[in-house]
Amino acid sequence: MSARWSLDDIKWDAFDGSKVDPDLLKAVKAAAMVEYNATDYVTYLCNVFDDRPDIQKLIVQWGDEEVQHGAALGRWCEMADPGFTMEAAFERFLDIYRIPLDAEESVRGSRAGELVARCVVESGTSSFYTAIKEATQEPVLKQIAQKIAADEWAHYKLFLDTLGSLDEKPSMLEKAKVALLRVNEADDDELASAYFAANTTAGDGAVYDRKKYAAAYEARALVLYQRQHTNSLINMIAKAIGLAPHGRIMKALKPVVWKVWQRRQRKAAAIAA
Repeated sequence: MSARWSLDDIKWDAFDGSKVDPDLLKAVKAAAMVEYNATDYVTYLCNVFDDRPDIQKLIVQWGDEEVQHGAALGRWCEMADPGFTMEAAFERFLDIYRIPLDAEESVRGSRAGELVARCVVESGTSSFYTAIKEATQEPVLKQIAQKIAADEWAHYKLFLDTLGSLDEKPSMLEKAKVALLRVNEADDDELASAYFAANTTAGDGAVYDRKKYAAAYEARALVLYQRQHTNSLINMIAKAIGLAPHGRIMKALKPVVWKVWQRRQRKAAAIAA
């Protein structure tokens, strides 16, 4: 797996500040923090796969691409908001949130569970950046989001293929449990602290509150999704679990998920307000 693009491929001169949406900017700032933090995830995942140098090599490449995503998004945010400094915000983020770098085994209970969880994350990011690409009118962000969405799809496929190559063969129910738990972590400290660190400053008196800032992020991120984006997300997760994406079960589930998604967005907006 080689790098698909670099920061030099972005047409930065096409930036149009008049087309920056303030709420979307806040969500992108938070996303930049999470993407840029991939180095810690590389350390953690390489610990989990300590006897598989072949997988570790893929993880390192994945991490490099994720860090590049954060760098690209951060640079765009600095253009959109001259008062924003990526490195300073990222340092604040790390002061609040760190993953367990000393872990020697997956927090998901197994290597297969870890890869299912990674598939869920990549499903979410692929659909998220596709939604950003289609929602924004700012040409540079549109280009960045398009490139990142393509990367995230490739990363999903990487983790899915790696899952299939393991000797571990968890049941569909076991994989579904991991996937559901990971989906329910969408409002955990990572995104909440990323939003807080990226959208407040040390001197403004803001105090970190997980529920408040998780809702602030979700209110600005979930609203970007259209029905096709949640359908794509569900299809990808279904495949990771072992369900047919277009089977009877998933067809029945998709409208339910869309209604839940809309309700969650309204709830987040109410809390954020």
